[in-house]
Amino acid sequence: MSLDIARSIAVSSLMASQVQISVASSNVSNADTNGYTVKTANQVSTTSGGVGTGVAITGITSNVDKLLFKSLIAAESELGAADIDNNYLDRLQALYGSTTGADDTGTSIANTLASLEAAVSSLAATTGSASLQSSVVSALDDLASQLRETSDGIQELRSTADAAISSDVDQVNDGLKTIASLNAQIKQAAAAGQSTGDLEDQRNVALQSVATRMNVSYFISSTGDMQVYTASGQTLVDSSAHLLSFTAASSVTATSAYDPNSSSGLSGISVNGVDITSQITSGEIGALINLRDTVLPAAQSQLDQLANKLTESLNAASNQGTSLPPPSTLTGTTTVSSSTALDATGTVRIAVADQSGSLVSYGDLDLSNYSTIGDLVSAINGISGLSASINASGKVVITSSSSSNGIAINEMTSSVGADGTGLSDYLGLNDLVIGTGASNFAVRSDILANSGLLPVSTLDSSATLTTGGKVVTAGSTDVVDAIYATLTDSRTFNASGGLGSSTGSFADYAAEIISNVASKATSAATTYTSKTTIQSTFTSAMSSQSGVNLDEETAKISTLQNQYSAASQLIQAINEMFSSLLSAVQSVG
Repeated sequence: MSLDIARSIAVSSLMASQVQISVASSNVSNADTNGYTVKTANQVSTTSGGVGTGVAITGITSNVDKLLFKSLIAAESELGAADIDNNYLDRLQALYGSTTGADDTGTSIANTLASLEAAVSSLAATTGSASLQSSVVSALDDLASQLRETSDGIQELRSTADAAISSDVDQVNDGLKTIASLNAQIKQAAAAGQSTGDLEDQRNVALQSVATRMNVSYFISSTGDMQVYTASGQTLVDSSAHLLSFTAASSVTATSAYDPNSSSGLSGISVNGVDITSQITSGEIGALINLRDTVLPAAQSQLDQLANKLTESLNAASNQGTSLPPPSTLTGTTTVSSSTALDATGTVRIAVADQSGSLVSYGDLDLSNYSTIGDLVSAINGISGLSASINASGKVVITSSSSSNGIAINEMTSSVGADGTGLSDYLGLNDLVIGTGASNFAVRSDILANSGLLPVSTLDSSATLTTGGKVVTAGSTDVVDAIYATLTDSRTFNASGGLGSSTGSFADYAAEIISNVASKATSAATTYTSKTTIQSTFTSAMSSQSGVNLDEETAKISTLQNQYSAASQLIQAINEMFSSLLSAVQSVG
């Protein structure tokens, strides 16, 4: 072997060792860098004319298992969704209160209903007790407040989810832009013969960030580009990034909804003008969309059914009665007009009574004689001491001509519409509660301000009444018993929000709602634990296969340093041999 070849071999070994030491040192220093994969300087032997001339570094590469990485990407999306579900469902469960407490009372809606039942039961024993009437109104107001607060909490969660979607969309767009930028850098580096491993690591990290927020598919093209798509194939990254579009709502209420066929309402997510909301089924965004548009509205619908059936039932009971003293004005809650058809039969009694409940005047109206609400109003005006009208809001108002007198109604045999609703209940003249759902369920404001207006007395239903006679008394239990039966009797609740139809009391249905939410929260927590384990398993496998092993890299550096030292000594020996040879040649000359 010539000295030139020997020196070439030694120099190539020295240079290869330098590169390998540099790569190994970089591996060690980046061991804790997120997404970093171990790099290897690929070394090959070189020959010339069949004679070995040394070694060369052909490139610096990282070895990432493509199938394992795809599994990790899918696991990131599933964990992102599970994390969101676990967080939001735990918060939703907290809104409903606990079913038991330190004193076994609990703070749930079911417990509050039980407290109302107890207050009404106590009033039934002494219906004329002002303090017990106040307790019933207070307990009912507690229930109303809890329904409103729970509804508000549900809508606040929806609003939070909507804002989180907006934030996640921004993060996804940042990730897509990063991937597109790194695609260009990788192609440029590859064309220049430079290592692309670190750039590919950064691109993989960006893809993981996107996948955490939404489920995607991807592949690496023959040119080295990473191309990213939605689950249904909508392009997110090709030669450039195609950004998501989303508009956060200024406010979210129980009536707010997303409609893919309408530009109004809550926003969907689009790319290049195409709505891809339904394509995002996993990741944080997938879970947030499902919560905002399905899970939380389902909870609201269950709560609304509870509130609406309470409103319907309590008002049906309260409209059977009146307060003592009777109120001087009754204002309905049903919107009507003078031309509204009145499909009614039977008789209703409307009386004027003084503060002690003694009769001033009355009229028994045969409803089959009136075809419209206007006809009914005219008939009421025909009763001495009363005036009736329809106000600007479309509500029937009946007023006593004298402020010292009041108005009492007995629905008698009145039957309005196919449901056979009593006239007072139909018009809402003695409603106990108001509202169109849980969000605005409330005790009627005048009753809340003055519990003495609680309509727990009844107007005498005798065939005829005598002027001056006592026709409204405080001792009747009919209305209170009706209210108690309303709360405790079994009734049918329709299927709503994922709950099937059921039969039971209001407290039973409230308990069923709470149990349903608790079950979902438990399931979400279990799923989160499972998805965390799966993601951790794939992450560990990736780290084992592609991560930095500090012990191996440290040992490798030590070996390479010895190789470097040996190559240096070999070069020094060859240089000395060259010097000796040169001296010998010069001495011969």
